Amino acid sequence: MRTLRDVKCGETTKVVKLHGEGALKRHIMDMGITKGCEIYVRKVAPLGDPIEITVRGYELSLRKGDAEMIEVQ
Repeated sequence: MRTLRDVKCGETTKVVKLHGEGALKRHIMDMGITKGCEIYVRKVAPLGDPIEITVRGYELSLRKGDAEMIEVQ
């Protein structure tokens, strides 16, 4: 299983599935990250946390833990 955390800086990927439950999964979906949407990884901090992405035309920063719950192609 490949997650958003495994995607390199400068790559574009597509969301396959969101893992997790309840409020945390809902929070990720509220940010616009849903099955089938494309995500471009803009920057990754030196220690890997956070990850800056572009999704649905806007920039977003995610923690490593949240990025691990997003399965991508």
